[in-house]
Amino acid sequence: MPTRVKICGITRLEDARLAVELGASALGFNFYPRSPRYIAPAAASAIIRQLQPFVVTVGVFADETDAGRVCAVAREARVGALQLHGPRFPAANGPTVDGLVVNGPIVNGPTVNGMFGDYPVIRAVPICDRFEPEQFAASPVSAFLLDAFDPELIGGTGKTIDWAVAREAKKYGPVILAGGLTPENVGEAIRQVKPFAVDVASGVESAPGKKDPAKLRAFFAAVEKADRQKSEVRS
Repeated sequence: MPTRVKICGITRLEDARLAVELGASALGFNFYPRSPRYIAPAAASAIIRQLQPFVVTVGVFADETDAGRVCAVAREARVGALQLHGPRFPAANGPTVDGLVVNGPIVNGPTVNGMFGDYPVIRAVPICDRFEPEQFAASPVSAFLLDAFDPELIGGTGKTIDWAVAREAKKYGPVILAGGLTPENVGEAIRQVKPFAVDVASGVESAPGKKDPAKLRAFFAAVEKADRQKSEVRS
């Protein structure tokens, strides 16, 4: 199965269109106001309305405690899935619960059953040295996005993670591999981890929120090359 590609931190229509043309399965729109890749929901909607069909659009949220607000923003932006980062998440019964920051249990993350309507939920997990993949077992989400832990940044850190942890995490659900991926290392990441998908933001940018066309093309070419090599090994 080909490795799916999610291009995150989309802020411009021309970047979205090029990513789709190159074969992106998903595009991420960041609604965390403190992110350098933040985009207003109305601006995201204006881009999404002009995209070709069959591309998953993902709303990226961080430190949200109100599920109703998350869904309202998602509806305004017209995204089709949610990606939730901590450190806080919407609680099932109103009060705020602390989510995973460094090594807390994933079960203290979002309770997704019914909270977000029909939206598929991607659980973003920052990986640190002491992380244990067994914590994935009790998390009822559609997929896990594994990213590098940073005390200041939520996503887009440009740091790689331990790919051995990502391999182990595949036992518990689909893994979207993020964290410092670039055209230069994504092929090796795919060969080592064989993830469901890869996610990239800073690795294909000229500046936060502005994609570099040459880097985008090189990234997709590297993914395609790694997938061909996987197929040749199987045959």
